[in-house]
Amino acid sequence: QVQLAESGGGSVQTGDSLRLSCAASGGTFSNYVMGWFRQAPGKEREFVAAVSWSGEYTYYADSVKGRFIISKDNAKNTVYLQMNSLKAEDTAVYYCGADGRVRATTYTANQYFRRGLYKYWGQGTQVTVSS
Repeated sequence: QVQLAESGGGSVQTGDSLRLSCAASGGTFSNYVMGWFRQAPGKEREFVAAVSWSGEYTYYADSVKGRFIISKDNAKNTVYLQMNSLKAEDTAVYYCGADGRVRATTYTANQYFRRGLYKYWGQGTQVTVSS
C-alpha cells in the first residue's frame, strides 16, 4: 500500500514562491509516475504537473508552465513542486498522486494529465495566494 503525505503549503502574497513536498512510503517509489493536482473551492480537481518514473520527463498544465517545476528524488522517496510567481488563481488544495505500478511504466504523453492514472493520493495541502 502506497501512502503519500504532502507538506509545504501556506499563505503567501502574489509573486511569492512556495515549494511543496510529497513524501511516499510503501512499494518502490522509483517505479512510480508522480503527479500534482489541485482543487479550488467549487471546482473540479485539475492537473498541475507530472513526472515520469525516471524523473526524465515532465509535463505541465498550460496555466503553470514556466512558473512551476516538478522534480522527483528517488533517493528520498519525495516529489517536489516548486511554485514561483504565484497568482491568486493558484489558490487551491494541492494533492500529489502516484500511479503505484509495481513495474516502472512509460505512458503516452496525454495519459500523464489524466486523474485516473493515479491510484494513490495524499490528503492535500492548502495554498492561498493573496494580492
